[in-house]
Amino acid sequence: MSNENSFIYETHLEMLNDSVIAGQPLNDMINIIKETYCSDNRPWIIGFSGGKDSTTILSLIYSSLLSLPVESRTKHIYVVSSDTLVETPVVVDMINRVIDTINKQAVKDGIPMTAHPVYPKMDQTFWVNLLGRGYPAPRQSFRWCTERMKIDPVSSFITKRVAEFGEVVVVLGSRREESSSRAQVIAKHSIEGSPLSRHSSLPNAYTYMPIEYWTADDVWQYLMSGPCPWGGSNQALFELYKGSNQGECPLVIDKSTPSCGNSRFGCWTCTVVTEDKAIHGLIESGESWMQPLLDFRNELYESTKPERKTEYRNYKRRTGRVEYANNEDNTVQKHIPGPYWLKQRQDWIKKLLTIEKRLNETGHPISLIKKEELQAIRQQWLRDPNEPDWADSLPKIYAEVYKDEIDWIENDAGAFTEPDAKLLNELGERYSVSAEMIMKLIEVELSMSGLQKRNGISGKLESVLKKDWGTLEDINSRNKGSNSNNTWDDKLNQLQQEYSEASKL
Repeated sequence: MSNENSFIYETHLEMLNDSVIAGQPLNDMINIIKETYCSDNRPWIIGFSGGKDSTTILSLIYSSLLSLPVESRTKHIYVVSSDTLVETPVVVDMINRVIDTINKQAVKDGIPMTAHPVYPKMDQTFWVNLLGRGYPAPRQSFRWCTERMKIDPVSSFITKRVAEFGEVVVVLGSRREESSSRAQVIAKHSIEGSPLSRHSSLPNAYTYMPIEYWTADDVWQYLMSGPCPWGGSNQALFELYKGSNQGECPLVIDKSTPSCGNSRFGCWTCTVVTEDKAIHGLIESGESWMQPLLDFRNELYESTKPERKTEYRNYKRRTGRVEYANNEDNTVQKHIPGPYWLKQRQDWIKKLLTIEKRLNETGHPISLIKKEELQAIRQQWLRDPNEPDWADSLPKIYAEVYKDEIDWIENDAGAFTEPDAKLLNELGERYSVSAEMIMKLIEVELSMSGLQKRNGISGKLESVLKKDWGTLEDINSRNKGSNSNNTWDDKLNQLQQEYSEASKL
């Protein structure tokens, strides 16, 4: 241990001996953590979000291990941090600095601890779902982002450690004060006579919440009492929270965790809340360069307003069908809009790339969307169930913004070109046949060409024909004109006639 860290350690010892937090001497809590750590061989996984609560947990455990004899530091501690790839930029930078420091300083201090960022699968990121598949921006009633971007990556990391060690203990900075629903979950899974609780969803995983009964004031009292045990201070963290009454975004390990839409430690794209006070507060406190991000986020939020859904979203679902749901009185049917129009997604991705380019040019190095995400989005567009992008527009959009090229994955969606799409659209208008339907039928045909056995092609063609094609008015008119005597077979015959007409083109 260096002289500098020796001084830090001595300062921490003084703080531990002198402080009383939540009615308990801090030294007593450290002793409980050490006893729990030494009680078995199960490795620990610390959930670290960069916020005040998880920073407190990380600091307490690091201090506890520093005060243990080297020979008692017998099991590894993993620090896992979930990066959704749309985290608030200033927070990402801070978390990355802590992770880097922990990985270096733990080695010097002989602490068996390593920090690991985890990410969503590249085909399940925010941008691939929103811009690629056209998913609507998240709302409280449809928070598709939480499971894909937060729960799944962390659960995967924990599951791998369980497979390796049999059982693990997940250490969290959860506090009962933060959420009544969270408090109920904590109480439900607690184990009598043990500081541990059963994990709510992962088998062979247990949770440990040392600051379960602390208040926010208790947390700040601890954080501001002395330096971090790995070096440095929590002043930057305090400045990030200062002037804000928002909470933080904890590490999400199950669906009971409340939304962090108002948190400065959440996603800058979050549309679960009406107003993003977090980014607005950061801009007011000097981070004015983030204004384009707030403007972009606000545009996404506008698209969630009921009166604007038809402007932004296709009238068909990704299933290719127009769907309705009964209102509460079960009399009037409410139209359920589908994914964002491809044109809207194209506009947004161009705007996002433009913001990224300008920020980098003005001294704010940042990656708003990864190259791998662009590759995945392109493949989604090429295979879009309603609007196949035969023009292969994404490489052109990227080249227009960056005046550069990406080594794009070979277009394996078919040998289609922009002139092909243009010709089909012209012929479709002339013969009153949906060009998109013909595109999907041709895709099916080409996917089966060259095969000795073409089993299943009839079913695939029939599946395409059974989708709703044409304008919303045409589809509603056909559906309204149908009655109990008009079955799916009747509709299929009608569509097959259209296909027959199209085959003559």
